[in-house]
Amino acid sequence: MSYTMKVLEQAIKRNPNEPEFHQAMTEILTTLQSFVDANPAYEKAGILERLVEPERVIQFRVPWMDDNEKVQVNKGYRVQFNSAIGPYKGGLRFHPSVCLSIIKFLGFEQTFKNSLTGLPIGGGKGGADFDPNGKSDREIMVFCQSLMTELFRHIGADTDVPAGDIGVGGREISYLFGQYKRIRGCYENGVLTGKGISYGGSLIRPEATGFGAVYYTAEMFKHFGDEIKGKTFILSGFGNVAWGAALKITELGGKVLTLSGPDGYILDEKGVNTTEKISYMTEMLASRRNIVEDYAKKFGVPFFAGQKPWKVKGDVVMPCATQNEVLMADAEAIVANGAKYYVEVSNMPTSNEALEFLKKHVKGVAPAKAANAGGVAVSALEMSQNSMRLAWTTGEVDEKLKVVMKNIHDASATAAAEYGLGYDLVAGANIAGFKKVAEAMLQQGVV
Repeated sequence: MSYTMKVLEQAIKRNPNEPEFHQAMTEILTTLQSFVDANPAYEKAGILERLVEPERVIQFRVPWMDDNEKVQVNKGYRVQFNSAIGPYKGGLRFHPSVCLSIIKFLGFEQTFKNSLTGLPIGGGKGGADFDPNGKSDREIMVFCQSLMTELFRHIGADTDVPAGDIGVGGREISYLFGQYKRIRGCYENGVLTGKGISYGGSLIRPEATGFGAVYYTAEMFKHFGDEIKGKTFILSGFGNVAWGAALKITELGGKVLTLSGPDGYILDEKGVNTTEKISYMTEMLASRRNIVEDYAKKFGVPFFAGQKPWKVKGDVVMPCATQNEVLMADAEAIVANGAKYYVEVSNMPTSNEALEFLKKHVKGVAPAKAANAGGVAVSALEMSQNSMRLAWTTGEVDEKLKVVMKNIHDASATAAAEYGLGYDLVAGANIAGFKKVAEAMLQQGVV
């Protein structure tokens, strides 16, 4: 058995009952196997053994009182995965599904994603099994204050910089920052990203993940001599990521046909392509109802209850919702419908089996850790603006984001070609992301 596969087998045994983390490790290490095994320095220095174990795992209770004056208790997490190239950086997720396995997989993936941006940020992730849907503003504020009362001691501008993720938007970041400021007694606006514009946030941060995914897709299209204009897009989700993607796809002449939620999906044959329709996505998100059927009722389009949108025909499929939303049967439907491109936008939306199938049968496949790096890239730009006490214009931030996404695409394509893998962006992204982190770990010694 090769060095890489031995490490993978040992890591799975050491971390039982963590299926999402196992899936992430398997996907990444399998594609790295030939590259890593050809470089004995990695085995000698135990790079993989250290890489698959987080530097620190923090778990704590989050007690809070609801509007009925009943005490509730949730679990909070922060996994500081790797700081070889910079302070830990990654979002906070509030969702009932949050558990240690999910936070570890997200932190592991974040390490590679952040490396790909070319910016000096390490990998981390956190959150809580708290469901913000249906909660009052007061309940969300109280919960955020309780969570930060523990989290504050583990974060800082040069230590660990959290951001938003599923269930954590501008409102939640504001409450978290307010509590951090209260506890610390000073104004350290570099400790969180995704902040409001009025107190150190960056322009286009809410749109950044969606914008970045479309910019990455445009670079992939260039490789095939293609363009976004005139293409149809199948999207899942309707949150900030799907919203940003719909905005940019529309601007570049494409047409979004579907959106989805936990309740099902809508099909808009005319396209989610007007200011009213795209703006309504933000209203649905702000309502905290988490129901996409509202779009169907407002605009008179079909709604398919309890179903995913993957059986709808389109040129480009972009899952933008959550992990493992595309399984093998879904992948087969996507291929049967003749999709030309598959772009992962949510974190690990595809099972490993389905991803391998899509790579064999779809013209171009883009991995999440590359395509969805726009959000963390703009978060890092926000950190730069905070440290320099300045604010770039929308155009300046957008142009920097375009450059970052082009560089990520080019680094992934170059790494794949260099190791005889053709235009395999999945393997290329893993290799390119790993090389930078591994080199830093080699230089820093056994730490």
